[in-house]
Amino acid sequence: MDVTQLVKISIILLLLATGVALLSRQLRIPYVTGLVLAGLPITELLSRPLGLNPTLVLNLFLPILIFEAGINTDVSRLRSTFKPIALLAGPGAVLSSGIIAVLLKFGLGLSWIPALFVGVILANTDTVSMIAVFKEIPVPSRLSTIVEGETLFNDAAALVSFNLISQVYSTGSLTLLEGIQQLLFISLGGCVVGLVLGYLSIPVFARLDDPLSSLLLTVAVALGTFQVGQSLGVSGAVAVVVAGLIFGNLGLSRNTSASSRITLLSFWEYASFTVNTFIFLLIGVEIDLGILWRTLPAIIFAVLAYQVGRLLTVYPLLFGIRWFDRPIPLRWQHLLFLGNIKGSLSMALALSLPTTLPGREILIALVFGSVLVSLVGQGLSLPWVVKRLELSQVSQVQQQIEELQAELMTSKSAQDELDSLLKSGVLPKAVYEEMRSAYQVRIAKAEKAVRELYNRRPEELGGKNGDLSKLDAIRRRLLLAEKGALNEALRKRILSEEIVQGRVRIIDEQLLKLEDD
Repeated sequence: MDVTQLVKISIILLLLATGVALLSRQLRIPYVTGLVLAGLPITELLSRPLGLNPTLVLNLFLPILIFEAGINTDVSRLRSTFKPIALLAGPGAVLSSGIIAVLLKFGLGLSWIPALFVGVILANTDTVSMIAVFKEIPVPSRLSTIVEGETLFNDAAALVSFNLISQVYSTGSLTLLEGIQQLLFISLGGCVVGLVLGYLSIPVFARLDDPLSSLLLTVAVALGTFQVGQSLGVSGAVAVVVAGLIFGNLGLSRNTSASSRITLLSFWEYASFTVNTFIFLLIGVEIDLGILWRTLPAIIFAVLAYQVGRLLTVYPLLFGIRWFDRPIPLRWQHLLFLGNIKGSLSMALALSLPTTLPGREILIALVFGSVLVSLVGQGLSLPWVVKRLELSQVSQVQQQIEELQAELMTSKSAQDELDSLLKSGVLPKAVYEEMRSAYQVRIAKAEKAVRELYNRRPEELGGKNGDLSKLDAIRRRLLLAEKGALNEALRKRILSEEIVQGRVRIIDEQLLKLEDD
């Protein structure tokens, strides 16, 4: 395809995406579901074939999506919800893949290798639709963090598992010990690559005073980390996840100017949105409705199989988590089960199946059909499910608290920027003091109002399950800070292990008593 043709097709897709955005808002359907449905008839309208290129998705689109998620993930929140995330993205993904593979093996008569391939592909979750719904319908922040964290690590886990099965198929054998060694090497190697490149990028970023140059550096880190990981034979996806987390939580520190942060985060938000737009449009383009109709019974069985796999992992694993972490409410588990939506990575992995694999075309149709059913069926019903589960109840008092918190955060950030401008000589001191005092008045008013709200009796705030969770969220951050300080003191041999373990045990007990935020 020449450049002119590519530009013309890109313009058509962008105009179509704009129309879908307007229409989906009026019809109140998820944007990504609208994109897939809009992409279905495109192939008939274009003079040349157009489809989803797996190499492009895995080497360009996927690193962009993972890095954007990484830099926007708060490590402190991730750490507080790491246990359920690790269960779902680790053992949960492996168990779900195995259940799906067994069902497909005996239900559709597939051989083990194709069944395992499809099991790994359909166990992967793509929560773009869920996050889009969360932006419109507020849900508890811990639930949102679990969803985002699972997606972040699930993509990496799916790629690692897919590569292991590919190795089994190409070599003909892989013992359990060899499989575990390969899994550890690929995963831990990816972590090391991400740590090294993530930390190396921070001093370079700190020396760049131009937001556009900083932006170019982040693009190079995202794409380069993935390629370095792949070339070293480790997981490029894991490496990008780790590099994104390090850069987002350490590189974008308080020393970074507000304008640079806004420029950088806005770019990555736009990049992620653009990539998702093209991916979901191309998913619709790639799907052949004729083939799907002929394989419809098998597709329905595959959809049931991955739902059974999700059912038998989410509920048992999250039920058992109450023994070593805060319990996950049953309504949250319902959403994690019903929001089991498939997306771009599943499509890309299906197209990446070995060309010599028997029945490859049927397997691709099976995955494509499952993705289409998932995006349309579950995607359209997701907003209704969230409302039906009553996850988005926000009281008037909580809205007042958030408004006041927003006032405090924005005013104090503006004061920090004023301090920076004074220090750099941009503002004269008289102007600085006048502007700072205006912000100080706003801060004093907001602090007084927040204090009065927090000092009200529990029943006035909505009871135990009401707005006290806001205050508990603050207490949780303070307790986690205490726990981090103790672990750091133990690492530096300042405190003995006995003292640290005793205090950590007390902090853990206090954390378990706090309400979910």
